[in-house]
This record gives sequence, C-alpha cells and structure tokens, in this order.
Amino acid sequence: MSVSVAYPGPAGSHTASAAAALFPSARLVPLAGFRAVADAVTSMDAVHGVLPIESSLVGPVAETHDLLYERALSIVAETVLPIRHCLAGPAEIALEDVRVVRSHPTALDQCRDLLARMPDATPFPMPTTAEAAHQAAEDGDATHVAIVSPEAVVLYGLTLLADDIGDHTAFTRFVSIGRYTALDVPHDTARTAFSFVTRHQPGALHAAIEPFARIGLDLQRLVSRPQPATPWKYRFDAVVAGHPLEPAVRQALQEVKAVTRELRVVGVYEGHEEEG
Repeated sequence: MSVSVAYPGPAGSHTASAAAALFPSARLVPLAGFRAVADAVTSMDAVHGVLPIESSLVGPVAETHDLLYERALSIVAETVLPIRHCLAGPAEIALEDVRVVRSHPTALDQCRDLLARMPDATPFPMPTTAEAAHQAAEDGDATHVAIVSPEAVVLYGLTLLADDIGDHTAFTRFVSIGRYTALDVPHDTARTAFSFVTRHQPGALHAAIEPFARIGLDLQRLVSRPQPATPWKYRFDAVVAGHPLEPAVRQALQEVKAVTRELRVVGVYEGHEEEG
C-alpha cells in the first residue's frame, strides 16, 4: 500500500510538483488549502504533508510557519524548486482588457511588474495557484485570468497569455511535515529547525542568538511571527546548520533554552543545496 502525502490542491500547483519530487512513489492527495494539509497529518489521515515555506523573492510563507508551531508538527525533509509563472485564461485577451487576476498571494507578489502593466486589473488571492487555474477555467470569462504553473495551463485547458512572468528568477523552498522528528539524518548535511520565545527584557533576542555565533554555527534563517494571544509579542522561527545531537548544536540549544521563555525543535532534516 502506497504512503499518502497531502498537499494543497487541486492538481497542477507548484506544491504538487514539490510533493512528487520529495515522494516519487507515494500516493499524492490534494486537499483544500494549507490548514487542511496540516490537519490531515495531525489526524493521521496522511503520513506526510508538503507545504511551501520560503520564497527567494518574497521571503517566508507565514501560514506554513504558524501551522508548524500551532499543530506541533515537524519538518522531516525539504526541496528547493525553480518557480516559473505563466499568465493564462479561458481565451486570448489583451493585457489592458484584463479585469481580475487570481493566484496565490506569493505568486502575486512575485509578478508585480506584470500586474503594474494591467492597471485596471484587480489581484484576487486564492488558496493555491492551481485553484486559481481551476477558477479561471470554470468562470469562462476572458477578462478573469490567473497566474499559474505551466502544468496547470495544460491541465485546465487554459490559453497561455504570457510566459515566464516573474519579476526575477525565483526559487521556492518546500518542506515535508510529519508527526515525528527524524534523527536518522546525516550529520554533515543536517538542518535543525526550532522556535523560541524571548523574555520581555532588553537584549533578549541578542542573548538568544549569540551562542550560535560564539560556538561557530551557521544560523541560516530567522523569522519573527506575532503571537495572537499576546499582542505585540513575537515568536522566532530559526534554522541552524547541524544535527541536534552534535555537541556544538546541543550546547547552543541548551544555552538558548536557558535564556528564553520557550524553545521547541520543529524539525531535523537533510538540507537542500542552496540555489542562486
């Protein structure tokens, strides 16, 4: 029986491609959005889920960071894919006649130059780029178009209006999430993801990240996220190069724990070779 892997659907999204790359032999299951994927993994309806977590152009994907924290899930793998966006719709149309452009918010952010050339078009956020493609095909209104993947253009029978429309060469980092923390990861390529909440005092953030520099570890990412229950207070999500069972990484995490209100490891996985 094949392993089930959930991703935010429908089919034809960039995340679907990432899921296939991470789990080439798995049964891939499209679900209605990021939260549905996290819920499916939490409830054991899926063994793994795949979500985007970072864009090389617009930075972290906030919803994925928050779901990992809220659901106590763990990153178990990652991949980085080049992202190529297309503008497509039900029929040929001049750009100046477009009135609605649907896509995922990250894709809309990555195609600002094109949107600026369509001043009468209203950007409309969708749960996924594939859902935007599906909606454009369902509407059948030539003035309602979508920013989608090349695969979605073919899959949903759309007309290609413009190809490779991103502002710059873009890559997206995707992660596989599970209910467990993997420790059988090669130490030389391991990454440890963790979240922490600082104490409310001057210099608290510096105290939390100083151990990594002093010990000589590469703190590769640091993302701040608000805590809804406590306005104007923030959580920090970070990734350090190294395995948590290595003495240096273990020491750094112990020192961070001693000077913060909360520390939680949210993933151990093999790092993908950086692109760009």
